[in-house]
Amino acid sequence: MNGIIRFFLSGVGVILTAYLLPGVHVTDYWTALLAAVLITLANIFVKPILVVFTIPITVVTLGLFLLVINALMVLLVDHFVDGFQVDGFWWALAFSVILSVFNSLFTDLTKSKKND
Repeated sequence: MNGIIRFFLSGVGVILTAYLLPGVHVTDYWTALLAAVLITLANIFVKPILVVFTIPITVVTLGLFLLVINALMVLLVDHFVDGFQVDGFWWALAFSVILSVFNSLFTDLTKSKKND
């Protein structure tokens, strides 16, 4: 059940982030859900390949290049989803950072408390 709730909250995160950033445009909630799913799939399948290929530059930049990879994942989703538009690299970078914060908050909210 938590997975379904997180899925819908990811869509809310995409909508909220697009609302905060003038360089990101989402037409409706269903487009936001599709974008959230594709960002998740890109992070699962494409991102690890890019991380492996960019290990030297990631080490030299002390991991900051991973932010660039996150922005590239957002731009990749922008290319495939109609109704989800990011105006440039810097907006994609800001979008990925803010969306990560929202998803962290939503994960904390949906985490079940165990009584030890």
